[in-house]
Amino acid sequence: MKILVLSCSTGGGHNACGHYIEKEFKENNVVCDFLDYFDILGPKAKERSEKIYLDTTKGNGKVFKLAYKLGEAYSKTGITSPVYSFNKLMRNKIYEYIEKNNYDLIISPHLFPAMAITALKEEGKNIKLINVATDYHAVPFWEETKPDYFVIPHISLEDEFITKGFKKEILLNFGISVSSAFHDTQNNSISLPTDKDIILITSGSMGFGKMKDIVKSILKNIENVYVIAICGNNKKLYSELQDIINEHLEVKGYVNNINEYIAESTIVLTKPGGLTSTEVGVIRKPLIHLMPIPGVENYNAKFFQKNELSLVSNSVDEVIMNTKKLLKDKNIQNNMIENQSKIINRNSAKDLVNFVLKNF
Repeated sequence: MKILVLSCSTGGGHNACGHYIEKEFKENNVVCDFLDYFDILGPKAKERSEKIYLDTTKGNGKVFKLAYKLGEAYSKTGITSPVYSFNKLMRNKIYEYIEKNNYDLIISPHLFPAMAITALKEEGKNIKLINVATDYHAVPFWEETKPDYFVIPHISLEDEFITKGFKKEILLNFGISVSSAFHDTQNNSISLPTDKDIILITSGSMGFGKMKDIVKSILKNIENVYVIAICGNNKKLYSELQDIINEHLEVKGYVNNINEYIAESTIVLTKPGGLTSTEVGVIRKPLIHLMPIPGVENYNAKFFQKNELSLVSNSVDEVIMNTKKLLKDKNIQNNMIENQSKIINRNSAKDLVNFVLKNF
């Protein structure tokens, strides 16, 4: 068997999820390749898509909110979307790549490549497809894809995906895919103060949010803490935080051992991306969600809040209030961890691999 994980770099979560799946298959001696969809389409398409995504999420995300609401409304009309039509145009390039490399199964943690594969399937091409949701919500236009199976984040979301038109028998309640090795941090090499509460603040691969204001406010208003701020690929934010002179602050750019930082933290503060939130839940750490970008992040935050997996903060003042509350109240911390153990599957990627090996 030869598998292609076909993802897309609009935000870091989709690709990170795809790499977790790739890693899990390889650890089970299955040939599996990862590819960014835009690397097939060309660098210009990739740059343009990333720029559009970043531009819509600037400020308080009003543009992204409008775009998402329009997408939700259009999704209900049943009319073929422009998003599907665009990705359908890419089907021949994708098919050439699949045929050239003899892939037996495509796994897609992103809507765009799933649409292109669906267009090929509708033309009669014999391609097996598994979708993997990376948010705690059935995002607009997933219903325009026709996977053989669909991995969803939690069984409580089944009805939402069924309403979108997916049959119950193709829904796999494995959870958002995170490699089984992610929570194994026994060989952690990070050295941090042992006499202070460790607050890890991460705002995703692109470094969104009012992170500078949050960092400064925590250092000013909360005693006996050591703050680790991870900025992702946002070089401007990294430079701004480096200018803050404080012995209780450690600033990082992109890191490839985020699991070790999560494991060493007392609590984690992060934007409510589906993959990032799942990573925290996999390691079982108390969590505060920071200012959701309007749209799917609101759904992620609501899911976590409803299931008592996190506290949600919509302003810097709320961040300070919730951080003090969580650090002080061990009962809330323990309750979050207990709920994470019930709802967030540590073996999500492994379960997917086992399913594929049994059924394909």
